[in-house]
Amino acid sequence: MPDTLIPEDIPLDDEPQVFRVPDHMTLERLDKVLAQLVPQHSRSRLQTWIEGGHVLVNGQVAKVRQTVREDDLITVFEQPAPEDLAFTPENVDFEVVAESPDWIVVNKPVGLVTHPGSGNWHGTLLNGLLYRYPELALVARAGIVHRLDKDTSGLLVVARNEVAQTNLVRQLQARTMGRKYLAIAHGRMLNHGKVDKPIGRDPRVPVRMAVDSLSAPKAAVTHYALLRSGEYFDSNVSEVSCRLETGRTHQIRVHLASLGHPLLGDTQYGGRLLGLATRQMLHAWQLRFEDIHGEPVEFEAPVPLDMQRVQDGIKWK
Repeated sequence: MPDTLIPEDIPLDDEPQVFRVPDHMTLERLDKVLAQLVPQHSRSRLQTWIEGGHVLVNGQVAKVRQTVREDDLITVFEQPAPEDLAFTPENVDFEVVAESPDWIVVNKPVGLVTHPGSGNWHGTLLNGLLYRYPELALVARAGIVHRLDKDTSGLLVVARNEVAQTNLVRQLQARTMGRKYLAIAHGRMLNHGKVDKPIGRDPRVPVRMAVDSLSAPKAAVTHYALLRSGEYFDSNVSEVSCRLETGRTHQIRVHLASLGHPLLGDTQYGGRLLGLATRQMLHAWQLRFEDIHGEPVEFEAPVPLDMQRVQDGIKWK
C-alpha cells in the first residue's frame, strides 16, 4: 500500500474515526456510506469534508463520488461546523468613532457583515469586535444590539457590558433611540412622509422582505424628508433623510420601494445600477442614544467615498 496521504492542515494529534466497510455497503458511493456510518452529521457536511481532503479511503484522499468495497478502510477527520467557529476573534478592519466604558460606536464600512450567519461565518464585525475588545466575549452577541445590512455603511452602537446592553435594547424597544439614514432613491419623492406598513419575509423569495407578506409581518414605521432632487444618468433621483421608529430587516429599502422609489443600486428591491451606484445607496448617518446615566450622546458619520462620488455626479436642482 502507498504511503498514507494526510492533508497538511490536519493537526497530527487529531484522533480520526476509522471504519471498515461492511459487505452490504460494497459498491456504494462514499458519501452515501458515510451518511450511514456517521448519521449524526448531514450528508452535505460529509461531502464538504470529503471535498476538503478530510476523508481517506485506504490511506488515500477520497473523492465524493468514488465507490467503496467491502473491507475498505475509511478514515474520517471530523471538522467543526462553520457556526461552531463563528465567535472566533479575527483581525477585521473597522472604524471606531467613539467609545466609553459602556459602549462603542462603530462606523461600519460597506461590504462588512455585522453578525455571523448562513454563508458568512467569518470576517464579520462581531469577529473584529471580539479581536479588538476581548471582554465582549462575556456579553451576548458580543454586545451588538442592532445591525446594518452588508452593503449599508454607517453608525451602530455596541454595548460593552450587560447593563449597557439592556439599557440600549430597551431604548430600541421604546423607539427612543435616534437613527437617521441618508438615502438616494429613484424618482422625485414628496417633501416628506411617513410609511407605516408591516414587514415580513417574502414567501416567494426567502432572502427578501415585503410589505404585503403573509409570513409573520411585524409593525414597521419609517419617516422620510426630501433633502434635494436631481438627475443622474438621465434619471430622476431624490436624496432623502430617513428616520426609523422600528428596526426591521431591510426596512428603509422595502418601505421606499413600496412607494415606487427603490434605492439607487438596490437591485434586490427594484433599484437599478446606475453610474457609480453599484450597491444600495444607504448610509446610517446619525445616531443618538442615552448612556446608562441618562445622558444623551449623538454622533454623525460622513458618507463613504463611493456614495460621495455618486452625490458629486448628480445634477442637483
